[in-house]
Amino acid sequence: MSGKTALIVGATGQTGQHLLKELLASSHFTKVGEYGRRLTDVSTLSTGKDKLEQRVIDFEKLEESGLKNGKWDVVFLTLGTTRKAAGGAEGFQRIDRDYVINAAREARVPDHEQRVLYLSSGSANAKSSFLYPRCKGQTEEALASMGYSDTIVFHPGLLAGTNRPQSRMPEVIAEYGLFAIRIFLSLRIILYRGVINTLRLSSFFSGLEIKASIRNTIVATLGRSMAIAGWLGSERLPSVARSKEEETPEGKRFVSIPNAGAIALAQTPFE
Repeated sequence: MSGKTALIVGATGQTGQHLLKELLASSHFTKVGEYGRRLTDVSTLSTGKDKLEQRVIDFEKLEESGLKNGKWDVVFLTLGTTRKAAGGAEGFQRIDRDYVINAAREARVPDHEQRVLYLSSGSANAKSSFLYPRCKGQTEEALASMGYSDTIVFHPGLLAGTNRPQSRMPEVIAEYGLFAIRIFLSLRIILYRGVINTLRLSSFFSGLEIKASIRNTIVATLGRSMAIAGWLGSERLPSVARSKEEETPEGKRFVSIPNAGAIALAQTPFE
């Protein structure tokens, strides 16, 4: 699986930044494309600049984006926003769901074996009455139906403890109201291997875990895990990834990786 080409949509986001650096540093990927509304300042990159291709695209005119031209082997989708930053529910749906789906569809090349990886949420549910998990779930189902050879979805806990200016935490709490408060009351602190404390939020937060010992931040861990999964593919994922095959209402299949699995997968050797 070496010598693959990879496309990232959302490389300037909190997880995408780490994913980009992992791909550029890895010998398993010979070409990396960064397509988006904003691009990474190459002066901040320490390695792999020679295999990076950057292009500013207009998500409202994806037919002019050239996404198909690269015939990318692996497509990574880490694009996301907050309801506040998007200016409301309609804007959130357009960016967090529609832009992601449309970009994946535009990058799909018929008769070419391609893998797609999507950074979703542990609370994703296409039938939810709440905006955030509904958009994530709808995106998952759409991606699974596009005909990619391999579809892998990451289900992390909330991306808390990060450097995002507009954290998703406040808006999710507000949207879930008293339900979220009740979940927070179930917060429990346990000892992890007698050395580090792991915070776990049950049910809604799908096992949010904060472990300072694993690459310092959750987003760095997710970025590395996505790169590894993109290289291996769902069939070669180790058991520590805790991957699970899921099926959409239309019978389309995809593989999901939970938060704990992503953390463990990040420790897999990857150069």
